[in-house]
Amino acid sequence: MARCTIALFDSGVGGLTVAGRVFEKMPGLPVLYFGDTAHVPYGNRSPEELVRYADNIIRFLSGQGATYIIFACNTSSSLSLEIMRARHDLPMMGLIAPGAKAAVSSTRKGRIGVIATQATVNTGAYEQAICTLSPGTAVYSVAAPRLVPFVEAGLLDAPATEQALSDYLLPLREKEIDTLVLGCTHYPFLRPAISRMLGPDVTLVDPAEATVDAARADMLDRGLLTAGDAGEPCFHRYFVSADALGFMQAARSLLGSGADIDVQEVCLPD
Repeated sequence: MARCTIALFDSGVGGLTVAGRVFEKMPGLPVLYFGDTAHVPYGNRSPEELVRYADNIIRFLSGQGATYIIFACNTSSSLSLEIMRARHDLPMMGLIAPGAKAAVSSTRKGRIGVIATQATVNTGAYEQAICTLSPGTAVYSVAAPRLVPFVEAGLLDAPATEQALSDYLLPLREKEIDTLVLGCTHYPFLRPAISRMLGPDVTLVDPAEATVDAARADMLDRGLLTAGDAGEPCFHRYFVSADALGFMQAARSLLGSGADIDVQEVCLPD
């Protein structure tokens, strides 16, 4: 693969689930990652704030040499992506469209659930994308605002986390969904518990996999990558807007103590 530089951003550690897919599918690609920890969680932020945060982050990442941007955050994807495409001369990929396509491909009964932040649910982005691809599909969305703070704190198995998941998943079980979109990049860290609660008849869709596949195909089309080149080991860089030590500790807790993450804290306009 040619040495372009891909950049991802999220409110915190959640986007590491997307970065992990990049490492798997494009192992020779240098990656920049930005966790906007000064403003986590994004789910209770206004659209105006989210657009401003995305704009500042993309300007920073562009200055660091990014040649392709992945919005590793469903909330920012739903509210900021198209505005950023109009403002910046960089190719970008969001999570919503690839995630919706994966959900439509997965469902057997046409009954899809979505758990996401309040801000993402408010946009109706997944409902719109899914029903555009598959009119008549029933989509049931539930806002799950308590989950991101639990994941950021590394409380994946805590009783409070389990109770919150039970509360959020119960109405979706009652709707007899057969597919659930994990509509926040923090939620795949909770996948084992979610899978246990919903059982084997419900397929869990993590939009990260489809998004990275779509980004790779887009980069190939643009000539940013060369197919068939395995690439060489490369150096990844991590940035946060606050509490670099906390981010590093959370990342190692979630990814394993052996995760090699060196984090730089930077100050962006607020």
